[in-house]
Amino acid sequence: MTRVREQLSGPVSVRHLQALAMFVAMANGLLAAPVFGFAADLENGRKLAREHCARCHVVGEGNKFGGIGSTPSFRLLVTAFKDWRTRFKTFYARRPHPAFLSIEGKGRLRKDLPPNAHPVELPARSIDDLVALAEHLESTVKPLRSKQIKGLP
Repeated sequence: MTRVREQLSGPVSVRHLQALAMFVAMANGLLAAPVFGFAADLENGRKLAREHCARCHVVGEGNKFGGIGSTPSFRLLVTAFKDWRTRFKTFYARRPHPAFLSIEGKGRLRKDLPPNAHPVELPARSIDDLVALAEHLESTVKPLRSKQIKGLP
């Protein structure tokens, strides 16, 4: 108990406060438990999205004219799909990702599919980081209204 008091009376880092806030939020049911049991890192989620996801998806203002036309933007995913959390938590198993994506320690889920893009290997914790990014987007992005989309009534 003395050691705990010493730790609590010492300097508290931002990381400690973030971890405590996340623990309290999870205990109160405000956040789902991390997918692979890692504390999510929003900044790492942004970095991963820029490095890997932006090849096909519009992930934010940094590549708003990028991506592939047939892939949904992160904004669309978090505003238009009720199951967006599930989609982000399981993206690695959803087409076309299993053909080129492998998770560190697990490998590719579908080795029978030829890679249709440059292979990518992500650490398991990256799933939680990308979910953290999606949750941040969902809390900050206003849904598009049909009047904002040119050509719609």
